[in-house]
Amino acid sequence: MILSVSGVVLFGVVLFFLYRNGRTTLLTAVVAVLFGFMLASTGLAPAIQSAIDGTAHAASSVKP
Repeated sequence: MILSVSGVVLFGVVLFFLYRNGRTTLLTAVVAVLFGFMLASTGLAPAIQSAIDGTAHAASSVKP
């Protein structure tokens, strides 16, 4: 029996455990890039981009 796991879920889980263990290495960076790359190809990409745009707009409107 072959078990197929989505790349997004796989890289997300790996990234979670690397972050949880306090490991900040080149491996963490590679996993984060791969996770972002896989996440960008999902249906969540427009919602994530909208949230980032909204946050950037809110941050730019704050006056020191």
